Amino acid sequence: MNKKNTTSYIVTGVGAAVTGVGALLGGNLGAGVAGFGLAHVVLGVLDNFRPTTRS
Repeated sequence: MNKKNTTSYIVTGVGAAVTGVGALLGGNLGAGVAGFGLAHVVLGVLDNFRPTTRS
């Protein structure tokens, strides 16, 4: 596993954890936190499929 994939997996994992915390909080604050976490999940998955650039 290269560094790019590791970073993508970490961002996705942190987003999943934040989404879970937001679901536990409930209410408007919980919905905002969960949305923030879901955005990280989406960005981490998209980053995983991004083509690499050659140096």
